[in-house]
Amino acid sequence: MRRPPALPNQPGPPFDNLAARRLRTALGMGPEHVAYGLRVSYGLPYASPDLVLAWEDGTLTPTSPELTALAAVLWCSPGELIGRPRTLREHRVSRGLAPEDVARALGLELLAYLSMEEHDDWRGTDRQSTLLADLLQLSLPDFVTVTGREPRLAEHLRGAVSTRWQAHVRPVAKIVPLGRRLLEHTLRELHQQYQGQMVATLSWGGGSEDSGASGQEFLDRIVDHFWDTIRLNSG
Repeated sequence: MRRPPALPNQPGPPFDNLAARRLRTALGMGPEHVAYGLRVSYGLPYASPDLVLAWEDGTLTPTSPELTALAAVLWCSPGELIGRPRTLREHRVSRGLAPEDVARALGLELLAYLSMEEHDDWRGTDRQSTLLADLLQLSLPDFVTVTGREPRLAEHLRGAVSTRWQAHVRPVAKIVPLGRRLLEHTLRELHQQYQGQMVATLSWGGGSEDSGASGQEFLDRIVDHFWDTIRLNSG
C-alpha cells in the first residue's frame, strides 16, 4: 500500500533522524520490526522497512501522526525524535499532546486553536498564554517565539543597541517578563557590544562598508545575542 501524501497545511515536525536510528539500534530492532509495529499496532498499513530507512537517512520526514506512532514503537517520547521545536505545532507534538487536549486545557474552540497552529499565529489572552507555557513546558525564549512576540522584541533590541538603550527597557519588559535590573544590565551590555564593534571595525582600517556589514550581522542575530547575555547575567 502506498503512503498517503502529507497535507500541505500539516507539515511534519523537525525530525531527528539520527536519534531514530540510534534508538532503534539500541533496542536491537531492524527496520522490518519497526515497520511491523507501525502496521499492526498503530494503523499505518503502508509502513515498510524502506519507509523506516527513508526516515532514518533523511530522505523523507514523518508526519505528526507517523512520528507519534514511531515514538511508541521505539519506546520513547515524541520529543526524543524531534529536533529543536520552533512552532506551536512542533512544541505540542514534542510533548505528545493532541490538539483537542491543548484546546480544552486553554479554553479554546478546537477549530480556533487549529487555525492558530496552521497559521503560526497565537492569539490567546495573557491567561491562556501562561497556561500554554505551563502545558507545553516552554522556556522563556520559546514562549516569546511561539506567542509571536519575537519580531517586536527584535525591533526594540535593534533600537536599544543603535540609539539610547534606556528608552527601550520598558517596552522590552512588556514583552519579556524579567526583572528591570537584569534587563537594564543586558541592554546596556548589548549597546556597548554593538557600538564597540562598529568603532573597532573602523579603527582596524575597515571602511564604512565593512563597518556596516559587521553591524548588520550583529543586528541580524540580535535576539540570540539577547538571550545569550540574559543567561550570562543570570548565572
